[in-house]
Amino acid sequence: MATHLIKNCRTSALSHFLGLSSGAHGVRALSTSVVRDVNVTTKSKKTLSKNGRKNIVLVEGVRTPFLMSGTDYKDLMPHDLARAAMQGLIDKTNLPRDAVDHIIYGNVIQEVKTSNIAREAALGAGFSNKIPCHTVTLACISSNVAITSGMGMIMTDQGDSFIAGGVEFMSDVPIRHSRQMRKFMLTQNRAKTTGAKLSLAAKHLSLKALAPELPAVAEFSTNETMGHSGDRLAAAFNISRIEQDEFSMRSHSLADKASKAGYLDDRLTYQVPGTTKIVDNDNGIRVSSMEQMAKLRPAFIRPHGTVTAANASFLTDGASACLVMTENKAKEMGYKPKAYLRDFVYVAQDPKDQLLLGPAYGTPKVLEKAGLSLSDIDVFEYHEAFAGQILANMKALDSDWFSQTYMGRQKKTGAPSMDKLNLWGGSLSIGHPFAATGVRLAMTAANRLEREGGQYALLAACAAGGHGHAMVLEKYPS
Repeated sequence: MATHLIKNCRTSALSHFLGLSSGAHGVRALSTSVVRDVNVTTKSKKTLSKNGRKNIVLVEGVRTPFLMSGTDYKDLMPHDLARAAMQGLIDKTNLPRDAVDHIIYGNVIQEVKTSNIAREAALGAGFSNKIPCHTVTLACISSNVAITSGMGMIMTDQGDSFIAGGVEFMSDVPIRHSRQMRKFMLTQNRAKTTGAKLSLAAKHLSLKALAPELPAVAEFSTNETMGHSGDRLAAAFNISRIEQDEFSMRSHSLADKASKAGYLDDRLTYQVPGTTKIVDNDNGIRVSSMEQMAKLRPAFIRPHGTVTAANASFLTDGASACLVMTENKAKEMGYKPKAYLRDFVYVAQDPKDQLLLGPAYGTPKVLEKAGLSLSDIDVFEYHEAFAGQILANMKALDSDWFSQTYMGRQKKTGAPSMDKLNLWGGSLSIGHPFAATGVRLAMTAANRLEREGGQYALLAACAAGGHGHAMVLEKYPS
């Protein structure tokens, strides 16, 4: 079966990519010591401010430490983490609890007791009960949607300040009874006599009915797990296991250096409720060696796959929150924003063969919308679902054939320079709580602009369903 999947992938239209050298965007020659310092003079470029459009700014953002599921957060509930992120944002900005117009929060794996988790977390953090709150979901770009939904509300005069964020809690995902068991349990409520109840039990219950429905990170339309898609994509783009492991090692090494240098300062120090445990680091950052990584077996397509636990993002618990305002409102409240939030796009494509290629489709579109070229961008922050996924996106962006065949463009956009990409690590190392990652990407992009002296940042991410998101940020002037 595994061999069949890879063979089919290699003989699809994407197999034309096999003509590209596997090292075209490999990471063998990459330095893992690129962590740029502060106080670099900002380049002088045009501003993306547009007449008739309000300037929207990212004031500040925070996140809980991102932890591997089943570790220090395992006894909490998701709204505990969301509340902590909102409370941390209040503490960092001295934001009055009645000073925002709306709160929008992303969440993917929903806890049924707190279906509108935005509201529950906001009330728990002490925000005014007069502030409307709503929850959004679009897989791994859910907090991206939270941010851009708020931007849309600002542009339509629904307010001038809002909080956006996201939370994911994989330590306690809902596990359902089988459909047959659910039917039995619901019909039991209507049975009036013991005989009727026994009759229903005889009709509905079986050993098969007793088996629970376990959750999986899988596409409903294709019934394929994201890991399988990552493996197939890496095979189609001829990305080797060594390249994937090297990129993953780069991510962990850069995240480790950035963390120790104090650059990940959007990360809160958090005391786990009900314990004396203080959490101040992301516990998935682990600098390994190529020899150690090579020992791991394929995680999804065995024995021929190349995606392993070492070169894939891991199930993560965590939450994020950011404060977004009009520039005028931020000035009125005495804030010094981090960055302007400029143009953005959402894209979608085939969820079978191109599930994880959102950044490749989104990047040229957002550059075109902003009137920029790839060389204008100083900072790139791309979501790392799998090492093979991000390297596939690099190859797609750097291919005239792919751009012409699938995007309808005359020529390639080009791939970001690795000297500008994810220099503080990424989702492979820091972690990926699905709905919280978008805010982390935005904050890392803004903070890197400040430290590296750049003017424009581009963030991009893939998501389930074949979706993708890309956005341009502009550094706020000193």
